[in-house]
Amino acid sequence: MRDPDRFRAAVHAWAAGGPDATAAGAAARDLAVGLRTVVLVEGVSDQRAVEALAERRHRDLAAEGVCVVPIGGAMSASRYLRLCGAQGLAVTVRGLCDEAEEDFFRRGLEDAGLGAGRTRAAMEALGFHVCVTDLEDELIRALGSDGVERVIAEQRDLARFRVFQNQPAQRGRSVERQLRRFLGTMSGRKARYAQALVGALDPGGVPRPLDRLLAG
Repeated sequence: MRDPDRFRAAVHAWAAGGPDATAAGAAARDLAVGLRTVVLVEGVSDQRAVEALAERRHRDLAAEGVCVVPIGGAMSASRYLRLCGAQGLAVTVRGLCDEAEEDFFRRGLEDAGLGAGRTRAAMEALGFHVCVTDLEDELIRALGSDGVERVIAEQRDLARFRVFQNQPAQRGRSVERQLRRFLGTMSGRKARYAQALVGALDPGGVPRPLDRLLAG
């Protein structure tokens, strides 16, 4: 695939609708030359995690014709499935979502003509995987709180995390809940840590949804 960033921008503009949607759709089709698979994820942090794991496994997604597209929230799943699936670009579509957003993806698969009333196992068979509770939670459980704190220390954020832990709203919460909240407290931090946490995983300790998604 020639230019994943321009393709993502074109698909986002196409999905947004409005007067420029037709031109954006045409641009997306032109940029999709060599594209085999679109991986739909909810946000940029999920994109960073998928791409980081691919890099760890010495895979060049663009060369393989794979593009990871953040859709800005699961409520957009139906729209992106239509645009990228058989009704649009006609490429293979895979996905990753949080547990709370599973129904949006399920309905999107139904709207795209891929069947009604799908179970989670059936969704996985189509290449759509669900994180429990979300990807950050999966990564925290995979690394353990000590492992996540080591990553925070490597990122030179440990002092900030200690201050955060001492805030009245955080006292009494488990370390795991504190970590999860801390990772999402600043713009850009969630995406940065998604990449860093994936980089710290043991090869055999990759969370199942992320591992299965990339394997597929």
